Amino acid sequence: MSGIIGYIGNKRVVPVLLDGLRRLQYRGYDSAGLAVMRNGALEIRRASGRLRNLEEVIRLNPLDGTYGIGHTRWATHGAPTEANAHPHCDCQGTVAVAHNGIIENYLELKRELEAKNHKFVTETDTEVIAHLIEEYLDGHAVSAPTVPLEDAVRAAVRRLKGVFALAIASTRDQNKIVAVRQGPPAVIGLGKDEYFVASDVPAILYHTRDLLFLADGDIAVLTPHGVKLMDFDGQPVTRRVQHITWEPILAEKGGFKHFMLKEIYEQPRAVRDTMLGRFSAESGQVFLDEMEITEEDFRSFRDIKIVAAGTSQHAGLAGKIMIERLAHVPTEVDYASEFRYRDPLVNSSTLTLLLTQSGETADTIAGQREAQAKGSKTLAICNVMGSMVPREANGTIYTYAGPEMAVGSTKTFTAQLTALLLLAVYLGETRGNLRPEQAKPLLSDLARLPRQLESVLERDEEFEDLARQFYRSADFIFLGRGAHFPIALEGALKMKKVSYIHAEAYPAGEMKHGPNALITDGLPVVVIATCDPRAADSKVRYERTVANIKEAKARGATIVALVSEGDTEASDMADYRIVLPATHDLLSPILEVVPLQLLAYHIGVLRGCDVDQPRNLAKSVTVE
Repeated sequence: MSGIIGYIGNKRVVPVLLDGLRRLQYRGYDSAGLAVMRNGALEIRRASGRLRNLEEVIRLNPLDGTYGIGHTRWATHGAPTEANAHPHCDCQGTVAVAHNGIIENYLELKRELEAKNHKFVTETDTEVIAHLIEEYLDGHAVSAPTVPLEDAVRAAVRRLKGVFALAIASTRDQNKIVAVRQGPPAVIGLGKDEYFVASDVPAILYHTRDLLFLADGDIAVLTPHGVKLMDFDGQPVTRRVQHITWEPILAEKGGFKHFMLKEIYEQPRAVRDTMLGRFSAESGQVFLDEMEITEEDFRSFRDIKIVAAGTSQHAGLAGKIMIERLAHVPTEVDYASEFRYRDPLVNSSTLTLLLTQSGETADTIAGQREAQAKGSKTLAICNVMGSMVPREANGTIYTYAGPEMAVGSTKTFTAQLTALLLLAVYLGETRGNLRPEQAKPLLSDLARLPRQLESVLERDEEFEDLARQFYRSADFIFLGRGAHFPIALEGALKMKKVSYIHAEAYPAGEMKHGPNALITDGLPVVVIATCDPRAADSKVRYERTVANIKEAKARGATIVALVSEGDTEASDMADYRIVLPATHDLLSPILEVVPLQLLAYHIGVLRGCDVDQPRNLAKSVTVE
């Protein structure tokens, strides 16, 4: 999951490339490098570690040029060293390649090229690509005296097995960048007499909002005069220009110390924008965006499969409860990485629902294609317009969270929960299982939710004080029941991800089946014990959760309880309490996750962790 940037135009190329890499660091930060064309030769600077190391290299050894490519790496093949940093070159230093992905047959190709006297100097699979392109540029396999770069690239990529996004420049065919997509994302930016290639939108958002999202098998040729698209056979292809509405300021920290904190604070706006225009609290009706899936289709589906990864999978677990409770449709939730390998029971009567922030997660795309191959219609809930999953889906509900830069997802999670709630209500009404008058109280509570989120955020100092009590802890346990168990999972994931503290989450009723053995004196146990007194099942869950608090407390645990306004029983037993506004039981998860995000954030900061870019992780997992 590396980041690629390329630029050809009239601006100074190095500042453009470095700025693009800075905005792509969430995709990888093990090493970084640039290759810039200057006076007919490629100049390359690389460094291991964070981007600031590359900037220092350039400060000590400046470079400039007319166009170039850059890369920030998340190591998948070869150690994160300066030698293995991209871009990589051929034997003669005439071809530079930046690569995101994995070449599965690189050893076979490497042996073939070594037999032809190519000299390899790195441990990476990427270097094979540069040498293979060199081979075709030399005309060894192409019968032409002068081979255009794109033709050599086409010949090379047809030999590659695996997944890859590429940006390529060569001294032998100048004023040209060739970009390729086969798996990981690649976006082409269209400016005024300037053109960009990038792995993600934020890298080029300050320069242009007019983008072409490449599809698998696309090759783009960027020159100072425009962009030409073709497939691997050289046949012209067309892609619709997408105008991105995100404001560039959304990709900036905006005065916050970290992107993660900024994005936590953007959640009221993200939830409000995601539900805007999609329901009427007065009539109790929900309206979905126009799509290929018809009302009759929604009425006829016999089951739903939710496919997602990471934080999105936790949203899916909460969505399952929403859908089954409101629409009475049997729903299963799968890890995207497991879905296609278990030969899922999916057919034309199944709706497959894909949850993804980026729309480019490799496992989720693979799951989508598996479902489609078995006749299922697919519906995406996604944050990035024009990305692969929405393009291939039969319908999309976009979340309007804006660009998310921190590796730990926050605002897209609450936006996904909002979209799932709206979908559940729509399904219930469309299928005749939920009358509009039954939906009105829920939708009225939903309309109040953004302000309630703001009220929780106004108490951030309280959560920072709580973090000071626990930042030296070695372990955490998170407990919840029903729709609140996925929030416990998400709280534990955030704690692990940004503070490096070991954390586990369990359904509260499962503690006596084994996890009680983990409780020692002082172990922090975070219990989600909110209650909607209007709902009988919520009161039952609350009473049983209170019993779990008593059990944990009796064994020496330190209890942090999330409770609803007016609560007394759970609050009185807890060592620390987080009081949340009262709302519908299915909406409480959206409120509950915010203090857990802030608790993890502040503990991570107190422990000196990089909360935006945790070790060994990248934002968008675009290779399996």
